[in-house]
Amino acid sequence: MVVDGDRIVETGTLAELRARYSVPLRDFPGCAIIPGLVNAHTHLELTHFPSWKIRKGIDYSPRTYVDWIIQVIKIRRALTPQELELSVREGLRICLESGTTSVGEILSDRSLLHLYCNAPLSGRIFFEALGHDPLRCREALDTLRADLSSFRCGSFEPGISPHAPHTLSARFHDSLCRLAAAMEIPRVIHLAESRAESDFYFDSSGMIADLLYPHVHWEEFIPPPQHATAASWLDRRGLLDRRTTCVHGVHLTPADAEILKERGVTVILCPRSNEKLAVGRAPAHLLKKLGIHLALGTDSLASNDSLSLWDEMRFVSEAYPGVFTPAEVLSLATLAAARAIAADHQVGSLEPGKRADFLVVDLPQLPAGHDLCEAIIQAGILAEVFTAGKVPSIA
Repeated sequence: MVVDGDRIVETGTLAELRARYSVPLRDFPGCAIIPGLVNAHTHLELTHFPSWKIRKGIDYSPRTYVDWIIQVIKIRRALTPQELELSVREGLRICLESGTTSVGEILSDRSLLHLYCNAPLSGRIFFEALGHDPLRCREALDTLRADLSSFRCGSFEPGISPHAPHTLSARFHDSLCRLAAAMEIPRVIHLAESRAESDFYFDSSGMIADLLYPHVHWEEFIPPPQHATAASWLDRRGLLDRRTTCVHGVHLTPADAEILKERGVTVILCPRSNEKLAVGRAPAHLLKKLGIHLALGTDSLASNDSLSLWDEMRFVSEAYPGVFTPAEVLSLATLAAARAIAADHQVGSLEPGKRADFLVVDLPQLPAGHDLCEAIIQAGILAEVFTAGKVPSIA
């Protein structure tokens, strides 16, 4: 591979490239060079969540998904700007340390944006939006429009994240969809993560109505029963299209999956997060069979034990035996993940013109005839990380 500045110029055999270029050579014997990993779904603001639970005196084990959401809200409300900033910085450092060079980051506090602008990573930052109160939603929409119009942040591009079907009013959902279409930027939404969401959309009952809405003072905004799934509700409102990416999809029905396929929606799987929150497993076999574009994300350290995509890839291989080949698993964390955040024009593969983000993976014991992708995932040792053609450093 020939790199000039921050770009890949050409790839080929060593003999071919030596014949065309007279440049210094760096050799990595016994190693594989692969694209930098792309974590399609992160919340780096929550990197210090495990320690916050203890320091804020809110260290308990939630019994249900909604209990966990309420715990996150309680902790988030108790944080100072400095605590959030340190958490983001640590998240960025951990990403690079584990070979993640691009992220699809959900950002709720836009005052933290500058931390990403100076980081050596790239990807897409999705500004999060949620709420039901009409006046506050209008104000939030105006602020969001202004922030997106002036977005300049290093190697990152912008996006919008309507948080989840049940955390926004229908009108706010519609407005965000129109704004994203007008600005030609993608949207990402948490969908079908828990059984509680299914109960809520069917008949406006369950723990979301009984516990979550009262906790955030949304009682007056509980909608009438929809007698539908969240996915079908979004579809009826025209909120699913090729610019839409959904995260989790644990409780998608076969009919929901057909809708997502027809609309060209991508689904980001976060299997270790789902396992830790005990919400179930996404129907990956069905989604793949339908040809729905899939990718991998870790979610946050509020619902996962690490931000490592290596851990995520290994878990996927074990959790879905026979569903994905090793090459497909590796793609879920590289090119497919880049497509999920609409960044595949820049990252995700080693191609001329793309950003020179790549990893050097040591393969000390590679048996003859062994599957290379499987060896990289299961036994590879990360030796070096390059972003934009350089070995990065981050404070």
